[in-house]
Amino acid sequence: MNRVSGQNPTVGTVRALCSGCDIYCQVNVEIPASGRVGDVRVKAIDPRPLKANICMKGVHAPEGLSHPKRIMQPLRRVGPRGAGQWETVSWETAMSDIADRLQTIVDTHGPEALAVSTSPWNTQTDNGACRRFMNLLGSPNWISGVALCAGNTAAVNRLVYGWYPFPDYTQTHCIALFGHNPKQHSWTPIYNAIRRAQDRGAKLIVMDPRKSESAERADLWLPLKPGSDAAMCFGWLKVILDEGRYDADFVARWTTGFDALRQRVDAFPLSRVAKLTGVDPELIAQAARLYAGSSPAVIPWTPVTDQQRNSTSAIRLMCTLRAICGNLDVPGGELLHGFHPDIVSESELEMHDALPAAQQAKQLGADAHPAFTYRAASALKAASRRVWGHDWPNIVSGGMMATPSAVFRAMAEGAPYPVKAFFSLGNNTLMSFANMQLMERAILNQDLVVAFEHFRTPTAQLADYVLPGDAWLERNALSDSFGWTAIYRPSQQAVAPPGECRGAYDFWRDLAHRMGLGTHFPWESNEALLDYRVHKLGMDFATFAEKHPYHMHTPQYRKYETTGFATPSGKVELSASVLGDMGFDSLPYWRDDPAPHADYPLTMFMGVREDEYFQTGHRHIASLRARNPEPQMFIAPDDAAALNLAAGDWAYVETPQGRVRLRTDIRTDMPRSVVRVPHGWWLPERAEGDGSLSGARDHADAQISPDDPAHLDQEQGIPHLRGVACRVRRCADQET
Repeated sequence: MNRVSGQNPTVGTVRALCSGCDIYCQVNVEIPASGRVGDVRVKAIDPRPLKANICMKGVHAPEGLSHPKRIMQPLRRVGPRGAGQWETVSWETAMSDIADRLQTIVDTHGPEALAVSTSPWNTQTDNGACRRFMNLLGSPNWISGVALCAGNTAAVNRLVYGWYPFPDYTQTHCIALFGHNPKQHSWTPIYNAIRRAQDRGAKLIVMDPRKSESAERADLWLPLKPGSDAAMCFGWLKVILDEGRYDADFVARWTTGFDALRQRVDAFPLSRVAKLTGVDPELIAQAARLYAGSSPAVIPWTPVTDQQRNSTSAIRLMCTLRAICGNLDVPGGELLHGFHPDIVSESELEMHDALPAAQQAKQLGADAHPAFTYRAASALKAASRRVWGHDWPNIVSGGMMATPSAVFRAMAEGAPYPVKAFFSLGNNTLMSFANMQLMERAILNQDLVVAFEHFRTPTAQLADYVLPGDAWLERNALSDSFGWTAIYRPSQQAVAPPGECRGAYDFWRDLAHRMGLGTHFPWESNEALLDYRVHKLGMDFATFAEKHPYHMHTPQYRKYETTGFATPSGKVELSASVLGDMGFDSLPYWRDDPAPHADYPLTMFMGVREDEYFQTGHRHIASLRARNPEPQMFIAPDDAAALNLAAGDWAYVETPQGRVRLRTDIRTDMPRSVVRVPHGWWLPERAEGDGSLSGARDHADAQISPDDPAHLDQEQGIPHLRGVACRVRRCADQET
C-alpha cells in the first residue's frame, strides 16, 4: 500500500538486499515519490522478534547515501598526490585518460602491472565483471578483504573436501562458535537463527577470550587465548578420537590420511592444549563431547580463525571435525551446495580460463603462500569439473586471489616485478589489510590510482581519480551469498543513482571497450546481464525479482555418495594432497607464538565488529556516530589501574609496527593482559589529505598490524591479528 500522508509519500515497495555489511539481509524498501535516496525507508520484511533480519546500518543507509559529502561527479587530482586538490571532470574525460594511462603501463610492464582491490560486499557483486576484465587483459593480481575474511576460509575448505559448506541452523542440535559473536545489530540473521535454534533445544558452545554476548548465552564458554583456535581443535580431536566419538564408517570409506592425522593429534594431550589455550582440560573435554555427541552439529564461519598465524591448520581441523563427526552434507549439519543449475554464476562469468597459464604463474605471492591462489585452484580443476561441472568455483569470491602483502610489496618496491596501476573499488584498501605504512608507500609509488567510491576515504585521498559509484538502493542485483550457496536472491532498485553515480559493471564494461576487449562485454547494461543470468528460467530479471524472493532447488544430501568429493582423491583429505604436492605439511600443525617481548607485555586482538559500523564504513552517518562516536579499546580493570588509566582516557596502543590512539573502555568481561583494538576507524569530518588522512593516521588499526613472516600464516600469507604483543600507555595530551 502506498503511503500518502506525511512529508515523504511513497509510491511502492520493493525487496532489496542490504549491503550495509556482508550478510545481505533481504529488506522491504519503500520507494519515495521524491525519487531521492534520502527519503527511502528501509524496513524488516518480517518484524517479529528473532525474525526481523535488519539492523541499524540498514535502517540508516538512506541517511548515509544522502550525505552532503557523497561524491556525485568524477574527480581528478590536480595537485600533488595526497594534497587534497581536486577538479570535477566528465566521465568521458576520466575514462579516456584512465584507459590511455593503463594501456601505457600494460605496454611498458605487461598486464600483470595492474592490481585491483575490490569489496564484493560493497559493490554488491559486479556480475563477475572485474575478474572478467582482468583475466582478458592478462592480470592475475586481484585482491580483496575476503583474503582474511571468509574467502580464505572457503579456499582452505576446498583443499579438504572441495567446497565450503553452509550451516543448516534450522535443524542443527549444536552450534560451536570460535570467537564469533553474532548480535542483534551484527550478523543479524545468524544471531536470529542461533537464538531460534536455542529456543528449540540446540546447544551453544562459545570459544572467546572475553565473555561476549554470545558467551553469556552459551551452554559452555571456553575463554581461550587469542590466536589459539588450532590448539583447541587439536584438543577436541584428541578427546573424540581417544573415546571413539566419530563416524568410523564414514572415516573408513570417505577419508584419506586418517592414521597420519591420528598420530599428529596424539602429540596434543589435553595438558598441552590447556597450556596453549589457557582453558581447563576438563572444560575442553566437555566441549568436545558435547559437539561430537550432538550430531548434527555445525561450526559456522568465524572471522577470528581467518586471521591467525595458524589459520590454515585451524580451518582444516574444523573441516576434520565436521567430516569425522558425521556433520557434512546432512540435514542439520553443513551442506555442500555447489552451483544452481539454472542460473549463470559469477564464477562462469569471470572467465578464468581466459587467463593464460603463464600469466597465472605470475600471480604475486603464489610461490610462497599459494592456498587461495591460482596455483592451488589449478590443482583442483579436474576434481571440480567432475563434481560441480565447473573448473573454477569462486566460493565467497575468495578463489584465485593474489596474496595482498606480496602485491603491496611489488607496488612499493618493484619486486619480483613492478606493479604500476592500482584500482580500488568499494574498498578502503589502505586501512583494510596489515601494514598500512607499506600500503601507503605502495599507493604513492603508482603511475595510476583509481578509486571507485561514495566518499573520499583515506585510500581515495591518495588517488588520481575518484569515480562516483552507485549503492544498493540504486541498483538491481542478484546474490548467491558470493558463490557460497545455490540459493539466489534478487535485489530490486528503489531509486535512480544520484548525480553521475554509476555501477561497477558500467565501469568495467566502459574500460573494456576502450581497451579492445568490448566484444567480451556484450551486455549493454547491468540489467541486460542480469537478464542473461536468469534466462534459463524462461524469464527476465524483472519478472524473476517479482516472483522469487529466493530461488533454489530442493537440497540433496550426501551427494558425495554419487559424485565423490571435489578433491584429487575424491575423498575428504584429512591429509591434504594439494598442500603436500606444493611442499607444505599435508597435515594440520601448530606454530608457537613468537618469543615474549619485555617491551610489549600485553596481547591484543583486532577486528571485533561494532554494531554501528562495517569495516571502515559508516563513520559519516550522524545517527550511528552518536551511538559510538570515537574508537575505543577494551581493557581489564586491573590492567587499566596498573597503567593509571581511567575510563574515557585517551591511550596509545603500540606495537613495533606503530601506534594508534584510542579511548579507554574498562570492561569486566576482558581477561587480564589482553586488549581489544577496534577495526577500521577514521573520522570523515577531519581534514583530508596525506597529513592526517581524515584521522586514519591517529586511529587506523592497520598501522599496528604486522605482516612479517612470524605473523603470517604460511600457506595463505594472511596476517595474524588475534594475539599480537603490544603495550599501552596513557596519552599526555588528553584533548580530542
